[in-house]
Amino acid sequence: MGMDLTAIKSKLASLQQKGNRGQRKDLSQLIWKPSVGKHVIRIVPSMYDKHNPFKELFFHYGVGNRTMISLANFGEKDPIVEFADQLRKTSDKDNWAMAKKLAPKMRVFTPVIVRGEEEKGVRLWEFGKQIYMELLAIAEDEDVQDYTDPVEGRDLTIETTDAETNGTGYNQSKVRVRTKITPLSPNGKDVEAWLQNQPDPMTLFKKYGYDEMKNSLLEWLNPSETEEVAETPAPTVAAPVEKVKSNYSLGKKASPLDVDKAFDDIFAPTKAAKEIESDDDLPF
Repeated sequence: MGMDLTAIKSKLASLQQKGNRGQRKDLSQLIWKPSVGKHVIRIVPSMYDKHNPFKELFFHYGVGNRTMISLANFGEKDPIVEFADQLRKTSDKDNWAMAKKLAPKMRVFTPVIVRGEEEKGVRLWEFGKQIYMELLAIAEDEDVQDYTDPVEGRDLTIETTDAETNGTGYNQSKVRVRTKITPLSPNGKDVEAWLQNQPDPMTLFKKYGYDEMKNSLLEWLNPSETEEVAETPAPTVAAPVEKVKSNYSLGKKASPLDVDKAFDDIFAPTKAAKEIESDDDLPF
């Protein structure tokens, strides 16, 4: 008997499709963002953490033209976090302002089923600090408690208003827990599938390497001459003579030599990455 070429071709096609999915994920199919209006959802127990459906992840925004997941999420050194930590060691208020801007921002992900869209399966609802606090407060309520329970949990109503209506400049959502206790689904097979087939927030986003993130930071701190010319010059305010600026200061345009020296100082082998700390006053 020879090789079953039909089966081999089928297996190859299957593996290639899996490989393509792993290389390029369609986040729009995996992450749910509420549109303007009312939505009813159910938070599903996480298959990755049975005791906590919420996954906190930290991201760098505005460093170059990309959003980068912080390497600190994986317990690894993050060059942007290291640079921000060094800025905080100075006494310069501009350095502290830059450090706050560079600090990774928290986003939270939780698995949900959207009512009326059950056929799409479990997706991840992404939100910030304000919604997170609301959801935690609901769970703390003795009359509600575990609203994710597949048998005796509760649905949530999400009401989203647009920027013009709420006056904040961005869409805003409010959460309300439903009083009626309901099962996740009357169909046991659906429940089993939803509990065992969920996107993993840790693998959704491209993980940039340490050197790649370091280079992005360097380029952002020291834009090319052509980029500087293209920008509209900002009004400048002379700094007091007696005040000495750090090489990292926002109030002083660093030359390429300054930035290179700064990186040499900060990324010396003896420097260690610190854990990121979330600021209480972040608008998330």
